[in-house]
Amino acid sequence: MIAKGSRYESAREFAGENCKESVFGGIRPRMIDPAAGVLEYTVKEGDRLDLLSLHFYNNTRRWWRILDANPQIIFGADLMLKEYIGETIQIPRSMESGGGS
Repeated sequence: MIAKGSRYESAREFAGENCKESVFGGIRPRMIDPAAGVLEYTVKEGDRLDLLSLHFYNNTRRWWRILDANPQIIFGADLMLKEYIGETIQIPRSMESGGGS
């Protein structure tokens, strides 16, 4: 069950051809709007999504906002950014209207 107000609240479940049978126990990806109010950050050795979230948002659990703003980072894995050292990523502003937290 998805909590009211969750960023996944409007995501649809996977369904079969007749739209009544479930073919996968999960939900479809949610739509992600372009990040607004971003600043550019160059990834350094030792950077992790959770630590960047702590630095920019004062909250280690908001790392998903950075991930959403950077679709080239396919999977946060263990939140490490080793493959992106020296690359510039986007850091969206702390709160966006209608985006939840």
